[in-house]
Amino acid sequence: MKIRTSFLALAALAAVSAAPAQAETVVGLGAPLTGPNTVFGEQMRRGADMAVKDINAKGGVLGEQLRLVQVDDASNPSQGVAVANRLATDGAVAVFGHFNSAVSIPSSVVYADEGLLMISPASTNPQLTEQGLDTVFRTCGRDDQQGDVAAKYLLKNHANDNIAIIHDQTTYGKGLADATKAALNAGGKDEAMYDAVNVGDRDMSALITKMQDQGINVVYFGGLHTEAGLLVRQMADKGMKATFMSGDGTVNQEFWNITGPSGEGALVTFGQDYRDTPAAADVVKRFREQGFEPEAYTLYTYAAVQAWAKAAEKAKSVEGEDVAEALRDGSYDTVIGPLAFDEKGDRKETDYIVYRWSNGTYAPLKQ
Repeated sequence: MKIRTSFLALAALAAVSAAPAQAETVVGLGAPLTGPNTVFGEQMRRGADMAVKDINAKGGVLGEQLRLVQVDDASNPSQGVAVANRLATDGAVAVFGHFNSAVSIPSSVVYADEGLLMISPASTNPQLTEQGLDTVFRTCGRDDQQGDVAAKYLLKNHANDNIAIIHDQTTYGKGLADATKAALNAGGKDEAMYDAVNVGDRDMSALITKMQDQGINVVYFGGLHTEAGLLVRQMADKGMKATFMSGDGTVNQEFWNITGPSGEGALVTFGQDYRDTPAAADVVKRFREQGFEPEAYTLYTYAAVQAWAKAAEKAKSVEGEDVAEALRDGSYDTVIGPLAFDEKGDRKETDYIVYRWSNGTYAPLKQ
């Protein structure tokens, strides 16, 4: 009896060993999973992870399950290039990332050279899609688009005020500040002051004193939530009363965690809040059941995976050039609504609006 049992066990083990492994398609996530922008990296990680699981639950892509490889770029351009090379070596066919424009731009060249399709859910610097790379896309808008929205608001509501334009000297921050400046100047308004801080600065007192001496009563900031939050809080501490406005880099709860009540009334440009739309309702509900609020780039990342998967099915291929052609040839329903892309890889339609922070949350500004 023992001999018979052992024989059956060995036979079963041999059968399992002989069974073919289920085919899989490797896709990658490149994001700041450590470092100063982990709040955004976590949004991207959560969005990509849930999208891949949802797609796999419905059978995967072209009959194969997706395997998501998550790699940390730490918001560092050099590390981003290393990430790009690693994902290519790992056999990824598409990459969802990166967050920082300064990381996405050099990494996109690697992906293009290796034949990988790239969709960034968050990099807004125009240069990303101005390089002429056929396999580079984004589900977010561009800085020249949100800069135009910011400038129109300032021209309408602060035409007679002294405006300071400040940036953090990054590809994203300076690019956004300069785009807003260009649109403001084109509208007939010159800034009263143009200056910069460094990423990692903690003491903004010298800059604030300079702004006070020049009678600044509106501050536009191009940069991310940490420096923006510190600037707002220290302006309040020094008694500087000024309207504060920034871009999508401050659309997260960490901004308010830094400013506290001094962030009341701060303005920010960002796309439509898709958490309140029918297309995202189920996904948002499941995120919240997990104790995670899918703000900012969570849904943009989920949508990037969705659009890629649907385009691959349409192309009947996961090859970068084939999927890129399909992405440009149609519109794809996603959690952020229908997505269609132009020849550069940008969304054909964007929806930047102005939001206002109040009591720890941001909501569309009624104008």
